[in-house]
Amino acid sequence: MTTSQQHSAQGIGVNYGLNGDNLPTPDKVVALLQSRNIEKVRLFDPNPGALKALGGSNIEVVLGVRNEDLQQLAQDSSFATQWVSTNVLPYVPAVKLRYVTAGNEVIPGPMAQYVLAAMQNLNNALKAANVAVPVSTVTHFKIIGKSFPPSSGAFADDSASILAPIVQFLASTHSPFFVNVYPYFAIDGDPSNIPLSYALGNSTTVVVTDGSSQYKTLFEAMIDTVYAALANVGGQNLNVVVSETGWPSGGGGSLATVDNAKTYVNDVVASSSSGTPKRANAVETYLFAIFNEDLKAAGTEQNFGLYHPDMTEVYHVNFP
Repeated sequence: MTTSQQHSAQGIGVNYGLNGDNLPTPDKVVALLQSRNIEKVRLFDPNPGALKALGGSNIEVVLGVRNEDLQQLAQDSSFATQWVSTNVLPYVPAVKLRYVTAGNEVIPGPMAQYVLAAMQNLNNALKAANVAVPVSTVTHFKIIGKSFPPSSGAFADDSASILAPIVQFLASTHSPFFVNVYPYFAIDGDPSNIPLSYALGNSTTVVVTDGSSQYKTLFEAMIDTVYAALANVGGQNLNVVVSETGWPSGGGGSLATVDNAKTYVNDVVASSSSGTPKRANAVETYLFAIFNEDLKAAGTEQNFGLYHPDMTEVYHVNFP
């Protein structure tokens, strides 16, 4: 592995959401990312304006598939070929495509049944087009049924049967497992049992001891829980990518503050290269999100941005 590949495999990316009616144009967004040396970005769908602006930027792109396209992608391989022709081929190689993700947080649920076949058809279509890009899907942490201690992590019953063959597919294609990890939602739902410093990632003492593993941050414990769950279904060699993590700076109760958001996000950035107690390799992580988005649900959902839509900082992040 070359030095550039090692650097590329680490580092912090950001989620580029577009649920706002006052967001900057994509060319300004790309310039902002470049000014902060952000080398990876995740798109939730193949937005042509964003893809065009990312061309030639040297920023690697995780390209999402709309959930509403999953069924057709699963049932019609020619639609997968068309999807690649429309949403990938016009932009590569100018756009550095890192992964394609089929579906966002649809497991468990009515769309879950289509994920594996959609992934398989997209993988075949990309191969046929000579585009060597791994295909995966993005999962919600609710796929986890048992989370404590981390070494006993296991998928929930309603997700395990769906995920087991998906994990086998990922292993066979050397693709990572994507999961959204939000300590904020964990402590917001159980504030009496989770110390704030453990959720924020700034505890100075060990909070959880699990065999030989010691945890000062809930973020790392949640990731290792996913690693344990993967191992239970034959995915012990898979890498985990944190497709979303973040902390709201407002719009909610006492936990949703600018200071807490700044502390959490900067702790994630600072620790991203050091891995977890179970896995020493860097955890590829995508912060949610670049901007506060005013068309998302009212409350905390509108307040996960690192930047305001006018491109001023909500708080400062110490990117590498």
